[in-house]
Amino acid sequence: MTPVEVVRGDGPLVLGLPHTGTWLPQDVFERLNARGKILADTDWHIERLYDGLLPGVTSVRATFHRYLIDANRDPSGESLYPGQNTTGLVPVTDFDGAPIWTTPPDTAGIEARRAGYHAPYHAALAAELARVRARHGVAILYDCHSIRSHIPFLFDGILPDFNIGTNGGTTCAPQIEDAVTAICAQAKGYTSVLNGRFKGGWTTRHYGQPVQGLHAIQMELAQSTHLETETPPFAYDAAKADRLRGHLRDILETLETLAPSLRGQP
Repeated sequence: MTPVEVVRGDGPLVLGLPHTGTWLPQDVFERLNARGKILADTDWHIERLYDGLLPGVTSVRATFHRYLIDANRDPSGESLYPGQNTTGLVPVTDFDGAPIWTTPPDTAGIEARRAGYHAPYHAALAAELARVRARHGVAILYDCHSIRSHIPFLFDGILPDFNIGTNGGTTCAPQIEDAVTAICAQAKGYTSVLNGRFKGGWTTRHYGQPVQGLHAIQMELAQSTHLETETPPFAYDAAKADRLRGHLRDILETLETLAPSLRGQP
């Protein structure tokens, strides 16, 4: 199994999909406990949700599961949200705070996973962003995520439907943040927040360098927007998804339209 799948397009947008993969080496899968083997923290069906929304878009997708190693965490292991409950580079618990391993990986095992999976994913993502920027003078990374809408271990209450992350406006031009925020706010029947509980993971923060012509924004969707239920088997709800896809298409098309105006400016 290759650790990353790249679909190369000729447009200015790159979709990052670090958490849709479900593959695990058999020996790693066998070290998960019964709870871990459910793979509950997958970004279920996100690749399907975004498929075909924008011609010419590039996508970079991790094929491995985040329990192997989390492609959206700092490879140093530093926490994205100091002082808050979260999961690390190689999670030892699920999003509910429950242990997932019978035998957790040791330091050498974590380093092997970083080199074999995390590093290749980011090498591919960096290469595609560089290629797109060379072609267009600018590249916009749209990092695609989803999460269950009710997880008391991570946040209080019910999560908004659209959770936009720009690390406080530092990872992209204001026009990008404003455009995405406006589309989500105007989406009838949906809720949204900017830089709420999810401000953008390591991918968004690392690659978002507007002064270098690299803009990054994270979209964390509540899974209630496109799943039948947020419990196994985490089935895709086509009716919900089709409604949501219209708004996601608006976002991607708007970002593509904005891209030429961002050349040469932060």
